[in-house]
Amino acid sequence: MVLALGISVLSGLTVSTTDVIPPSLEPAAKAAAELPRLHSLLVSQRGAIIFERYFNRRRETTPANVKSVSKSVISALVGIAADRKLLALDDPIVKYFPDLPEPKRRITIEQLLKMQSGLESTSNQNYGAWVKSGNWVRHALSQPLLATPGTQMIYSTGNTHILSAILTKATGKTTWQFAQETLATPLGFSLSPWMRDPQGIYFGGNEMVMTPRQMLAFGELYRNGGQVNGRQILSKDFIEDTFEPRGRSRISGREYGYGWWIRDMAGRQTYYAWGFGGQYIVLVPGLDLTVVSTSAATVSEDRREHRRTVEDIIEQIIAALSSQP
Repeated sequence: MVLALGISVLSGLTVSTTDVIPPSLEPAAKAAAELPRLHSLLVSQRGAIIFERYFNRRRETTPANVKSVSKSVISALVGIAADRKLLALDDPIVKYFPDLPEPKRRITIEQLLKMQSGLESTSNQNYGAWVKSGNWVRHALSQPLLATPGTQMIYSTGNTHILSAILTKATGKTTWQFAQETLATPLGFSLSPWMRDPQGIYFGGNEMVMTPRQMLAFGELYRNGGQVNGRQILSKDFIEDTFEPRGRSRISGREYGYGWWIRDMAGRQTYYAWGFGGQYIVLVPGLDLTVVSTSAATVSEDRREHRRTVEDIIEQIIAALSSQP
């Protein structure tokens, strides 16, 4: 039985309550159902959810640890703060951390956004020591400079955590409070508080918790040029700057903007937020398309194979919808 369309509680999204899978997406749906680590897969086109499935005992209300998708949210908050003249992207971070030595005093907010601070990474093999330290911001800023700021992409969660500390100083509110007031509420949901560092700074770049529909609403904000129901939440200029390639990861080989990744999928230019384990918000502007997936965020031997399979399924969805008139 096909049910009538319903309206989502999230701003700007129409939700189809039908259980019928669009024929073009049936192969992707079948492949997704076979993945033991997959929790959700949602597809929205032109603002309407056309496919929504939950797997392995998850439901639409089940929150997901979105891991490094958090970095894309932090980027949006920096953009909102810049739009409100609370900070400027070309501000040297010494404005907020006056004790920094040369040449770290020259690092700018924009360089943190595009992962070009030059500081040694606090991610990957350095992550454990960093989060066990007594002061995450100080630890990240104390890392040696491996490159001149602004010249080389070095992926590091420390960069986005420094941004969270800057947001706290610049706005006079916690990162969570600022996110709740300026981003989540206009999008029609409440953002749950997440982990803080020993000084009380909300973790910038990891451990945020969102439902798949909340992730979809966030993605739609970018797809719609920063507008929600006619209200400009994030400037279109900042979004265009976000999607301009700023550097390339030496590990993945993929291009990076302001907290979003950039790559071709099925012959289409895509921009995506990417979190450990298979958390994705993928935007395909040429198709007015947003795809969200959530997965188990646990460390296991099959996590990389799972991630590649999820990407293959998303690419299959893009290819299927590209072929439609």
